[in-house]
Amino acid sequence: MPGHQGETRRTRAAQEWESPGYESPLPVTEKSNPLSRDIDRAGPQQIVHVLQECDAEVFQGDLQTDAEYKRLYSESVAQILVNVAKRVKNILMEPDDSLIVLSGCGTSGRIAFLLSNTFNKILARHQQKPVYSYIIAGGDKALLTSQEAPEDSPSLGAQVLEETCAGKKHVLFIGISCGLSAPFVAGQLDFCLNNLDTFTPVLIGFNPAHMARDEPIQGWPHTVRQVTERMLDLQRGQRAFVLNPVVGPEAISGSSRMKGGTATKVLLESLLLLGHRAVQSHSEINHQAVLDCIRDYETVHEITYSKTEELADVIGKAGISLQNQGHVYYLGWKTLGIIGIIDASECIPTFGAGFEDIRGFMSGGFSEMNNKEGDLSSLGPQFCIDQKDFLSTILPTLGENDTVIFIFTVDEDFADVEKLAGQVKSKTSNLQAICHEHEECRFPVNINNIFASKILKMTWTSSAGDAEDGFFMRLQWELSTKLILNAISTGAHILKGKVYKNYMIDLKVTNSKLYRRAIGMLQRFTGCSWMQGERALLRALYRAEELTEETTTADVSRHTQAANASDKVVPTALVILQTGCSVSEAQAHLRECSVVRDAVEACLTSVCH
Repeated sequence: MPGHQGETRRTRAAQEWESPGYESPLPVTEKSNPLSRDIDRAGPQQIVHVLQECDAEVFQGDLQTDAEYKRLYSESVAQILVNVAKRVKNILMEPDDSLIVLSGCGTSGRIAFLLSNTFNKILARHQQKPVYSYIIAGGDKALLTSQEAPEDSPSLGAQVLEETCAGKKHVLFIGISCGLSAPFVAGQLDFCLNNLDTFTPVLIGFNPAHMARDEPIQGWPHTVRQVTERMLDLQRGQRAFVLNPVVGPEAISGSSRMKGGTATKVLLESLLLLGHRAVQSHSEINHQAVLDCIRDYETVHEITYSKTEELADVIGKAGISLQNQGHVYYLGWKTLGIIGIIDASECIPTFGAGFEDIRGFMSGGFSEMNNKEGDLSSLGPQFCIDQKDFLSTILPTLGENDTVIFIFTVDEDFADVEKLAGQVKSKTSNLQAICHEHEECRFPVNINNIFASKILKMTWTSSAGDAEDGFFMRLQWELSTKLILNAISTGAHILKGKVYKNYMIDLKVTNSKLYRRAIGMLQRFTGCSWMQGERALLRALYRAEELTEETTTADVSRHTQAANASDKVVPTALVILQTGCSVSEAQAHLRECSVVRDAVEACLTSVCH
């Protein structure tokens, strides 16, 4: 799509979703994106175009100078980035008894883990001790599987933070909650606000502060919005910071693993890199340095989506695999392997997918992950992530309905890649590759002979004068790979029929945020009241024609725990509301219409009775 035409479409879309009446009172991160309204009916090429436009909104400038919604390039956002980067520099200059803690739930916690390890490696390169630590709600199991119940506990968040920082005198705490909605992170920020002699708290999210979650939280006297407002008051004196540029609604409504995860990575890496560069090369931390760094990441988006044809080809093949009850496997190396594992794990709660549908494996497994709790493979097959596990458990039954995607860079031992590809080719011809090289070091010419179709190969240019250039290039490779894998897994599930319009209709309601989101979708699609939507959801959840008083008066946490063992809860509730049928009849209809999207469409057009 020509650049000017795409920019015009994004501007019109932003003018629509920024208008006060658009899907009010939903926060921006929960709204539907006008750019992706019909993405469920798109083919692979159109899916890529839509995702390209939606991802470009991350880097969109202010539509007007007095815009209500501040963007990544806004002057006020740049100034906060400067201020926080200076706090990073101070800790790096005096690391004794100091710590930088990155914390979040789900995708946010996984990015916290990735960046904590990455920047500790930079310090090790300079013979300096680590100063970064990560926290993810639910512990290391949540790196690979959905552990959403802990996200609802502010007291647990505060407890884990206190334990992590025991004995430290100076802590820069960065809590990530894309929707400004996670009680776990709010509890940590509240703990920081009560201990400002030790902590400097930073909140990263992508809604305006007045859209932060304001519902009461069980067993806690505050709301997320109240904590956010306290931080804004303290920001005037630089005792706390709120970094909350708006990046627009997600391509798949509420799927913050996509733009939310991308913007989190861009913001965090920018401020951390600036702090490190100030220490290592004495470079200035100022507005221009911030804008240059963000612009470098915008270039990653442009380079990645310059491979539209190749990306669409992989999405098409992955979609066919899922449609035919096949599987998609990511085989990666180093941090790109971790990104593959993360992307695969996020499909389960997002699309109601089985864990076997898309799986990630990496060379070295947990020894390469370097997570706090070590090897978790004894916990079950979902935690078996080593390429050796792929060879022993997956390769013997691999078939032509499966898609295998290799993810690697020119820094890897190409003989290892070639050997593994040969083993896979003995079972299936459907091999794909996502690979990164740079101008000074390129892949051998025979790489094109190893894989089945056009390979998705990116060639990168070094930045002049950057002392950590090779390291920064790897961060670019990571972001590019994240964009690509998000597109592949999202596109494949769209083609399988797991999306209705631009909603993840088959999500699992395993925490309070998803519970509220599910009821909101039922209201939007049927015009029912909140109470009617909740009753239908509970009937579907418990497979009950009549609800007991005990069920209707129970706390949401009981329902979200029950949701772990339930499938197609939201589609079932939707059929109940649309047709007035029983739970068993709704489930039977969904079994007949194996594609959730088609079942929903049939109900909404009253074709099905």
